[in-house]
Amino acid sequence: MPGLYLAAILVSAAGVLLLDRRWRLAAWRSPGRTALAVGIGTAFFLAWDAVGIATGVFVKGDSALLLGIDLAPHLPLEEPVFLAFLSYLALVVWSGGMRLMARRTTDAAPSRSEAAR
Repeated sequence: MPGLYLAAILVSAAGVLLLDRRWRLAAWRSPGRTALAVGIGTAFFLAWDAVGIATGVFVKGDSALLLGIDLAPHLPLEEPVFLAFLSYLALVVWSGGMRLMARRTTDAAPSRSEAAR
């Protein structure tokens, strides 16, 4: 089924987007910074892929799940979409982890009335 891999990435990205919207972790908290971070992350990993392709480390295998559209030799259309998803997912997980750590620190600190006793 051509396109199934791209569809899976997009469905997964939609799920992360819903989590981000619910908890306001990245894009709903700071859309500009989120777009910049995802753009920089995607560009970094595309450069990494380009080096891997040029050295022969990364090669595109045959799969019926890919659309069959190549942006460059051994670089399918799905790759930059996946890298953008990966960057966004990492940002949402990082933001969620930082929020949980901040909450733990706040919950562990004694309140003023407890400290006065």
